[in-house]
Amino acid sequence: MESLSNKKKVLEVKPLNIWERAYLPAIFKGLAITMKHFFKKPVTIKYPEQKREFSENFRGMHSLKRDENGRERCTACGLCALSCPAEAITMTAAERQKGEENLYREEKYAAVYEINMLRCIFCGLCEEACPKEAIYLDGDIVPADYLRKDFIYGKDKLVEAPLNQ
Repeated sequence: MESLSNKKKVLEVKPLNIWERAYLPAIFKGLAITMKHFFKKPVTIKYPEQKREFSENFRGMHSLKRDENGRERCTACGLCALSCPAEAITMTAAERQKGEENLYREEKYAAVYEINMLRCIFCGLCEEACPKEAIYLDGDIVPADYLRKDFIYGKDKLVEAPLNQ
């Protein structure tokens, strides 16, 4: 059968000598490469003891911010949940009661705010969609866990601590 391009490459296979048949040059080349890497600085880090520096645009764990008076900024408008392509954010809105003016900024607030970290793809669209600048992806790495239910973060893990504490 003739090839379509009519280009043939003739390979010339020369016989191996006794030294090459013993595979000694190949063994020595492999040992030389191993020794070269043995004395190099390791590229891995020992994670719990050492922390890696992240770039400025690193997107870590979510955090719900407070304003300068310590009130929650989130008004439960739902734009972050709508913009999330993974549908990882769920919230329930509630009306502010009398006496809660120092807790919530607006009349409406998020009574339940949950993010499923297993679904989140850390795209940052929720951060861009928020008109009140209430959610940021400025936290640390999401810690590992064994149970799926422990990856659903509520307001207890997301809302930052008040400034006056």
